[in-house]
Amino acid sequence: MSVPIVFITTFQIENGAIEKFKEAVRKSMDFLETNGPQLLAEVCIDESETRAHGIQIHRDSESILAHWQLADPYMRDVMQYTTTTRVDIYGQPSEAVMEGMRRLSSQGAVISATPRFVGFSRLPGIE
Repeated sequence: MSVPIVFITTFQIENGAIEKFKEAVRKSMDFLETNGPQLLAEVCIDESETRAHGIQIHRDSESILAHWQLADPYMRDVMQYTTTTRVDIYGQPSEAVMEGMRRLSSQGAVISATPRFVGFSRLPGIE
């Protein structure tokens, strides 16, 4: 059984780019709904603050790494309209995942990782 890893990413959307951002996110989500490994993916937008939050639940670190590889062309399109300001990680990601997070940190994003203590899931295949 896998222990899930939750990612909550905060993006600042560039001024005047909210509609372009929304369209890029819709294309990305359509693709990932069919092909992505994550168990849950949501994007919430605070238009008044031009801020978005991406929420993902992954089975494990391998799921995250597969997502990054698969989603790269779509994320490049989304990221042209945003700056990642923060990533909150809940769970125990692998060193390879944390290395990817360090790259974001070097670009100014705040990275927070909180290890899992205890919990349960009713999602199939997840402890």
